[in-house]
Amino acid sequence: MLEKGKILVVDDEKLLRWSLQQNLSKEGFSVVTAETGGEGLDKYLEEQPDITLLDVHLPDISGINVLERIKQENRDAIVIMVTAFGDVQTAVKTIKMGAYDFVEKPFNMEKLKILITKAIETASLRKEVSQFRSQMTGKYGFSNVIGRSPEMVKIMDLIRKVSRSDASTILLQGESGTGKDLVAKVIHYESGRFDKPFMDINCTALPETLIESELFGHEKGAFTDAKAQKKGLFEMSDGGTIFLDEIADMKLSTQSKLLKVIENKTFKRIGGTKDISVDLRIVAATNKVIAEEVRKGNFREDLYYRLKVIPIILPPLRERKQDILLLAAHFISGFNREFKKDVRGISKETEKAFLDYQWPGNIRELKNVIERAMILENEEYILPEHLPIELLSFDFKSKSLSSSQVSVTPGGIDIEEVEKELIRQALEQTKWNQTKAAKLLTLTRDALRYRMQKFGLLEKT
Repeated sequence: MLEKGKILVVDDEKLLRWSLQQNLSKEGFSVVTAETGGEGLDKYLEEQPDITLLDVHLPDISGINVLERIKQENRDAIVIMVTAFGDVQTAVKTIKMGAYDFVEKPFNMEKLKILITKAIETASLRKEVSQFRSQMTGKYGFSNVIGRSPEMVKIMDLIRKVSRSDASTILLQGESGTGKDLVAKVIHYESGRFDKPFMDINCTALPETLIESELFGHEKGAFTDAKAQKKGLFEMSDGGTIFLDEIADMKLSTQSKLLKVIENKTFKRIGGTKDISVDLRIVAATNKVIAEEVRKGNFREDLYYRLKVIPIILPPLRERKQDILLLAAHFISGFNREFKKDVRGISKETEKAFLDYQWPGNIRELKNVIERAMILENEEYILPEHLPIELLSFDFKSKSLSSSQVSVTPGGIDIEEVEKELIRQALEQTKWNQTKAAKLLTLTRDALRYRMQKFGLLEKT
């Protein structure tokens, strides 16, 4: 017979311990017994049972104290309390402390077996959840946000404070590829909500006609294809975190409903009349300048200010160059495990190419460059010839402005005006072809559009 699980019985009555051991062993359980609370704690730590049957009244220490110590050791521990007949008040107290259930002496053995079977199923499920939680924390913990630059040290400090706070709305801003999705997951898995759902929703991926139904759900018959009631992602994420990526692309009517969820923590399904309450943390992200979108009338001003209670701005990779080699080493280590390779690092020439390059695609581009090199090559180090042509053809000196081209006057200079003028010149030279202008400025098209929005140049196209 396959062993169904391990049960620890802690009770000072010898006959009861013997009876439980005999009956439960016949059902396929492995049974360990203890006579006192102290012995029970030792056995729990040694045996790590699936279920603990714990008497409230023990000769040395109270079963309630033993329960408290077990829960301190493992908050997911399944403990069934054994109480005297009619001692309901004590039973209720133990349930509030985290006991799975309680049985009264004298108890019915068949009912106890049913309860233990259910408890074993719960224990198995909790183990799976615990393993998943450990995997997610390992994958999306603070250690996965790589950076020692002053900018990233400040951001990491902010992320730690935010994740452990009760902040219900967080706004992540930054160019494409700067790691906004990773930061959103870190905030969730390092928070008290880590064992609740994390929903990742790309506002541009959902068709405009479906986004409200997906977010808020609908009632049967609310529209032509609504053949059954459907819970929305907000309802399914209760207690957890909703990550709304590309929030600036959400249509105005949906923005209005989102604002209500944030302010009142309630919403209605499409076609519904009943308010549904939810407890959510909303992390929104965008690579656009939302203030500019507000000015254009594309984004609600009240929602913008509600979202930006705690804004986190992720810098582009070119502004945190001292992190480039650190990130490269991190990605090489990860791909070594994934591809079962033993690449030791990057050559000095590759280091120079990495540090000279402007990385318009940011961290995502760096990761892709390393992944490509490690898939296609089998050298001990990543060499310049393993890199894409755009990295090798980038000449930092030739792309720099000389003192004859621009200079700081005694009255000072507005650096943003210089950037705006360079972007305008690139666009005019290419007849406002964004792809060609981005290439002239060694930017991605998304990065160029971000700056065009910032400086009010996008509306001129």
